[in-house]
Amino acid sequence: MPSDDCLLAFDTSAAHCAAALLCNGVILAERRDPMAKGQGEHLVPLLEDLLGDASLSWSDLTALAVGTGPGNFTGLRISVALVRGLALALKIPAIGVTGFEALALDAPRPMLATLPAPRDQLYGQLWTKDGVSEAQIFAADQIPPDLQAPGMALLGAIRGAGDDAPVNPAIAIARAAAAKGAQPQPPAPFYLRPADAAPPRDAPPRILP
Repeated sequence: MPSDDCLLAFDTSAAHCAAALLCNGVILAERRDPMAKGQGEHLVPLLEDLLGDASLSWSDLTALAVGTGPGNFTGLRISVALVRGLALALKIPAIGVTGFEALALDAPRPMLATLPAPRDQLYGQLWTKDGVSEAQIFAADQIPPDLQAPGMALLGAIRGAGDDAPVNPAIAIARAAAAKGAQPQPPAPFYLRPADAAPPRDAPPRILP
């Protein structure tokens, strides 16, 4: 049966395709398929399967949500482009949720939310009762002083944080998006570092008339 309030969330910011369907505050279906590449071809069929599992169609959705990172550059572009296109086609809101916001959902304050980054580094953001710090990238074995607070909890990828990171991040993304509501700007990837790929140094070939 169609739901009065149904949000579809998905994420490809890491080596997975993850999705969750939140209707009237209840997760009706969710799935996370581990994969290092191929998310662009895999994501839409996964979403259609998820809707089918809940006996819903695209027209039953009232909102969309997407994980905006930080994370894999290509993965972020895949999800953000898709959510923006779907939102336009379906005429429903698209809500962006960072990985930090998903981790911080219902977590105690102060807490340091961390996500894995390349080259033995971490992405981190400090959440306190007074507000949220700027996100940073730092060495995994050295937390910067401005990302520390007395008695803070450690969540996510940092050593010693345990298994606090969600098995399927799309579930937390869906719940965080429902709490945020519609946003004035469409979702955009949240990058904290430049792309690994560099433009070629050689001049492009000459195009003959």
